[in-house]
Amino acid sequence: MQMIPMTTVSEVLNHLNREGYTVDFNLHANCLVCHGNALQISPNDFLVDKHYRFEGMSDPGDEAVVYAISSVRHGVKGTLVDGYGISSEALSSEMVQALRENPAFSASHDETVAPA
Repeated sequence: MQMIPMTTVSEVLNHLNREGYTVDFNLHANCLVCHGNALQISPNDFLVDKHYRFEGMSDPGDEAVVYAISSVRHGVKGTLVDGYGISSEALSSEMVQALRENPAFSASHDETVAPA
């Protein structure tokens, strides 16, 4: 299988959607909320399966992380797009830990996407 490099957030989101990550998550202080319904997923109820970092050439505002997230308990897989600086937002310590230190969130799943 030939790997096609993904250099934009849109390309990564399309790729993950094809892999079944179809829910659009929104980040709240102490949970993830599924876009389109009222489902709230606590930090203990999801895993970060993969993440992709995008680093802007010169503008730090262009930096982002795309998370591929799954919840067996709720039977959903989806994505979360967030800028760098999670700790600067008003997030609970549990949410920060779940996004940064999740056992599935290891170097083998971390892909940094260099600017094109």
